[in-house]
Amino acid sequence: MEDHFWLARRKLGAGPAMRAVVVENTGPPSVLRVTDVVAREPGPREIRIAVDACGVCFHDVVVRNGTFRRGVRMPVVLGHEVAGVIEKLGSEVRGLVPGDRVATTTYSHVCGCCRHCRGGHETSCSERVFLGDAGLNGGYAELVCVDADAAVRVPAGIALEQACIAACTIGTELNAIRDVGRVRIGERVLVTGAGGGLGLHGVQLSRLAGAFTIAATTSPAKAARIREAGADEVIIVERGVDFSGEVRRLTDERGVDAVIDNVGTPVFPSVRRSVAEDGRIVLVGQLTGDFIPINPAQLFLRNISILTAKGVSRAQLADSLDLVARRRVTAVVDDVFGLDGAAEAHELVEAGRSTGRLVLAPTKAN
Repeated sequence: MEDHFWLARRKLGAGPAMRAVVVENTGPPSVLRVTDVVAREPGPREIRIAVDACGVCFHDVVVRNGTFRRGVRMPVVLGHEVAGVIEKLGSEVRGLVPGDRVATTTYSHVCGCCRHCRGGHETSCSERVFLGDAGLNGGYAELVCVDADAAVRVPAGIALEQACIAACTIGTELNAIRDVGRVRIGERVLVTGAGGGLGLHGVQLSRLAGAFTIAATTSPAKAARIREAGADEVIIVERGVDFSGEVRRLTDERGVDAVIDNVGTPVFPSVRRSVAEDGRIVLVGQLTGDFIPINPAQLFLRNISILTAKGVSRAQLADSLDLVARRRVTAVVDDVFGLDGAAEAHELVEAGRSTGRLVLAPTKAN
């Protein structure tokens, strides 16, 4: 890794030393190792954040174990759910000052001027850089640099441990339910993976949108928390078992108007069978690298749409923080670990044993 550090010094300028969780090669959670690295200086339009908290997402797991490879470059510091305090500003940054509490979107850079960015769809920007997928600039560290445009001030009264998950967990589900799925009052919605970081917030937002909300989970232990989040019905199903019959029973054999699918391949056959005529499937998560066979006629003969919600825009992040500040949505943090606890956190997330989100706090001692 020494060559990589010197390259970073030449291209971006050397910054202060910091502790970070570095992944040199894909593998089990044990490849997550805390070490001292050199933070880089912020570019002209960047800010450097002293990280107070960073969420542990399943995306981090699939990057670490090698399932997800697109855009990944090792060695890497994972982590795209960041909240903290601005420590340093680039020379061209305006509107923010050192000491501001901020949360970030899931991207460290977008161009800001293409048709996607100008239309509020910066998650499709061709220049987008997903935070924590390449190089030594992710949230599992004491310091991280992002574009100033990727940061939103955190309202007073929200703990940074809650604010860090506003983008990926709440914002992505807000994107899926409100902006992509266009869920309306009185509709019937199915949320899969309902006990996880995405799903538990998806249940809250679906209920907030006025939908009759059915939640699916493989964990009986999570059922009570899911009901507390606002699920009207909770389906507990063993992995690999078709749950579409239960969904249809709960909807008078009609099926649901929309599915917010946080799981992907393992549940897709059940999801497809659970959708009503003219329904929508919104794909949010994919937990494996497996493919599925499908006959297109199974979709178009019933006018079923498959849509996707990837990431979160700055506006959606701001809306998510506002929902938390106004107590319309609760940011559910299951536990907080120091950097030395990153491997344990990954084990819990990969095994599906966490309810809501796990968070790393660089200043916390395990």
